Amino acid sequence: MNSIAIRCQHLSKKFSGVQAVDGVTLNLHEGHFLALLGPSGCGKTTTLRLLAGFEAPDEGEIAIGGQVVNGPGVFVPPERRSVGMVFQEYALFPHLSVADNVAYGIPKEIDKKERVHEALSLVGLANVATRMPYELSGGQQQRVALARAMAPRPQLILLDEPFSNLDAGLRTQVRAEVRQILRKAHATVIFVTHDQEEALSLADEVAVMMDGHIAQTDTPQKLYRHPINKQVATFLGNANFLPGQISNGQVTCELGRLPTSGIHTGPVEVMLRPEDLLLVPDELGAAEIVNREYFGHDQLIRVRLSSGSQLQSRLLGSEGDFYPGQRVGLKVRDSVVIYPV
Repeated sequence: MNSIAIRCQHLSKKFSGVQAVDGVTLNLHEGHFLALLGPSGCGKTTTLRLLAGFEAPDEGEIAIGGQVVNGPGVFVPPERRSVGMVFQEYALFPHLSVADNVAYGIPKEIDKKERVHEALSLVGLANVATRMPYELSGGQQQRVALARAMAPRPQLILLDEPFSNLDAGLRTQVRAEVRQILRKAHATVIFVTHDQEEALSLADEVAVMMDGHIAQTDTPQKLYRHPINKQVATFLGNANFLPGQISNGQVTCELGRLPTSGIHTGPVEVMLRPEDLLLVPDELGAAEIVNREYFGHDQLIRVRLSSGSQLQSRLLGSEGDFYPGQRVGLKVRDSVVIYPV
């Protein structure tokens, strides 16, 4: 197991009496990639700024590489934290060449020319070292900013909404490139995003932040399949909810008796993802199709139960040619998640 690269304990920060960060605790191992995911205003960028040293916490402790950089009576300034930062706007110096931008944060005792070449080669831009930032595409500017952050070989790299300025077509390509670059460098990374797909597809771990605190941290798959509460479940993607009653490891709801891993008894809310709900054409089926959106690779179908409740089902594009008004039967592919009420 890799050693702990960063440890945060009970970080809190207020601005003008408003609690921006509330008791955040995080641990990240060397070489791991953590996404700090949450809606706007939840405190994720403030948390990143606390880690970088741009803000000082009101309470709590931060240690990077085993060195306490924030704590009672301790504040290590940003330039001495061994942290590289990639800003949302890239923050490249417009009057400096690509090479000079990358060289900016490298310590004087280091051979800057060699280190710049190494960093630009890593991001695939060694051939544009003499160009100016305005001569580059958005994706290239992103990679220059990444090279500048990595050039001093920091113990931690922080990225703040790194892909939000790219158009949708370029975003997927650039984030795959950035992940590959950071993996190749064995970098320890925390990146802030409000994009669920981005977080789940890029990170080893995802920390979901709500109202200034960490609601849940886990691998992308465990987080998506077993969200800790309804708020996290709905934030991470489409989710269906039905009232139910649980006993002996099974829950009874409008879809029948379903398996669950929950250990509660009594009334609960049943959560199942749209891809867990399988539709079967059946003239006497318990549900009627209300709407169908066909995307080719998959299709999203909304059905109405006899009670009037509506559920979503996500199927492969090849799993049936459904249409509004069609009667269907419902099957659940997996055990369901339950939340006590």
